[in-house]
Amino acid sequence: MSQQVNDRIETLETRLAYAEYTIELLNDEVTTQGRELDRLKHQIQLLVDKLKSVQPSQIASMSEETPPPHY
Repeated sequence: MSQQVNDRIETLETRLAYAEYTIELLNDEVTTQGRELDRLKHQIQLLVDKLKSVQPSQIASMSEETPPPHY
């Protein structure tokens, strides 16, 4: 093979190795973020459940309040 063909093959192999490395890094990051997302979803669900279990406020809403006498 000519030197030019060998150089092109070497360039392609280098690019392929870099692409594989980049894909591996991206896959690791996506996996990490997926775990973090699951953890955050779980925390949000715990907060929602906790808020649902809290006693309603003893303060009447604005629509239930009687207007002051000067109205």
